[in-house]
Amino acid sequence: MKKKLSWVWIIIIIIVLLVIFFVSKYNKMVTMRNDANVAWSQVENQYQRRFDLTPQLVDSVKQILKQEGTEDVYVRLAEARSNYAGASTVNQKVEAAESYDSALSRLLAVVENYPQLKANENIKDLQVSIEGTENRLAVERGRFNDTVGAYNAYIIRFPNNLTANMFGFDKMETFEAQEGSDTAPEVGNMFDN
Repeated sequence: MKKKLSWVWIIIIIIVLLVIFFVSKYNKMVTMRNDANVAWSQVENQYQRRFDLTPQLVDSVKQILKQEGTEDVYVRLAEARSNYAGASTVNQKVEAAESYDSALSRLLAVVENYPQLKANENIKDLQVSIEGTENRLAVERGRFNDTVGAYNAYIIRFPNNLTANMFGFDKMETFEAQEGSDTAPEVGNMFDN
């Protein structure tokens, strides 16, 4: 009778230890996934800052150029912003952001090609703000990728993968620049489209 009782306690202790093990792994995965979501929110905050600054730059450019053949740039910016708002996954948002980047680069090229724009203090200040935002975006994208990379590595390691599979923790997508984004656009060819 005494041996049966000791085996019962051993089984209870093993079950309790297993429950503690899985609960701790589960909680760690929830925390890491939440950290990745918070990191993506920071990326989106910087995109929003850029989206808020760009119309001011557009309005300043429009006032000086009086619609001098730059309407295509304004339309592309509006479309890209709309596409970003409608995107639901990280990759869709990245694609829309890249489209916005392209249109913004075109607008900045317009500024560079017109001396009266380059001399305007309001436009200079907006360009500095946009450049600062671009730097913040790069930092936040890097933090997001680091956070997602740590989460993804954690959930695929044994024995974490058992808990991840049991509770439906899937790998997250990292921010990946679109193909060809590593090459700077040529200013002379920007207006040929």
